[in-house]
Amino acid sequence: MAKGKPHLNVVFVGHVDHGKSTTVGRLLFDAGAVDEQTLRKLKEEAERLGKGGFEFAFVMDQLKEERERGVTIDLSHKKFDTPKFAFTIIDAPGHRDFIKNMITGASQADAAVLVVGSEGVQAQTKEHAFLCRTLGVQQLIVACNKMDLVKYDQAKFETLKKEITQLLKVSGWKDPEKNVQFVPIASYPGENVVKKSTNMAWYTGPTLLEALDKLNPPEKPTQLPLRLPLQDVYNITGIGVVPVGRVETGIMKVGDKVIVMPAREGKGVTGEVKTIEMHHEQLTEAEPGDNVGFNVRGINKQDVTRGDVLGKVDNPPTVATEFTAQIIVLNHPTVVTVGYTPVFHIHTAQVACQITEIVKKINPATGETLQEHPDFIKNGDAAVIKVKPMQPLVIEKQKDIPQLARFAVRDSGATVAAGMCIDLVKKA
Repeated sequence: MAKGKPHLNVVFVGHVDHGKSTTVGRLLFDAGAVDEQTLRKLKEEAERLGKGGFEFAFVMDQLKEERERGVTIDLSHKKFDTPKFAFTIIDAPGHRDFIKNMITGASQADAAVLVVGSEGVQAQTKEHAFLCRTLGVQQLIVACNKMDLVKYDQAKFETLKKEITQLLKVSGWKDPEKNVQFVPIASYPGENVVKKSTNMAWYTGPTLLEALDKLNPPEKPTQLPLRLPLQDVYNITGIGVVPVGRVETGIMKVGDKVIVMPAREGKGVTGEVKTIEMHHEQLTEAEPGDNVGFNVRGINKQDVTRGDVLGKVDNPPTVATEFTAQIIVLNHPTVVTVGYTPVFHIHTAQVACQITEIVKKINPATGETLQEHPDFIKNGDAAVIKVKPMQPLVIEKQKDIPQLARFAVRDSGATVAAGMCIDLVKKA
């Protein structure tokens, strides 16, 4: 298989109205990923809706309702190429009620661009900086937007940079002065997004596009133990049982002795990998990100199912009888109390789990404790809780294998909360 440019997922986050969608639209247009004709149509539509100046934002806001409200509701994905990378842009919404998308979006992003308007740090700027960190985004670019509104003043940019650096430190970003790129931009007039600005001669750093190209390709978590959540299990004539799934961490090789958990009431089933196939090609090994089908000697169709996780015999996937999690409540009709038993979606598993204790309520922007053992938690609250799965479940600690620690909590068709496992009790 020909390997092209390395692929990077980048999520754009930031407070509502700081120009996130406009920045993305401008970037795609100036980088040639959106043509003149499309932009002209969007411009006419923006003017017709009385939203002149919103044409760039409309590039990402494909939903009609969003155009009318001028607000980003769902995640939209756009691809574009730079000299170094093939990027997928995830434009995540800024509004509080859309944070669930931000959470599901950020969890698959390799890097984030935090867009901050020249009006400075706002509530959601803080929340997004913290969430990106918590959800495992490794690299960050800060785009200081709307420099045109402060007459491209260098002092204003330096003040903003200082303010954001401080915020990032509090949110747990290591050494932001060294590790985070700050780029002053004006995305509506198109300054420093793709084209160098003539109005900011004082700035000698990269444009936003160049900053994206300075990111590091994501390191595949090959050094972590093998974890492959099963998506489906097929019976194929002439081959036998073929489980299918995506390698999250580690490497799976032909000949490996593997175990699938929590198959057979949590005891697991073992076997040896006979073949691995991807896109109808035989492989000798599979690495993180590979979607593969494979055949294991010793494993029958009735033994394993979607939601089970494959690992190596010498480091089996962890089955938890209970776990401690940090969650943020996004969208619950009333309040969440002890005894609540929604469905937890973790990797490919969907398991009903009961909340057995609300340990403490925490500040979502800093992680500090606000209240010990509250009676309930509600929308917008972040908390540490204890959880008991109603059936055997594979989950790992965030600090060990973050790819298998994150989950969404759903109830009657809506995402109620999102979070990650920070501790667990292993099944004996």
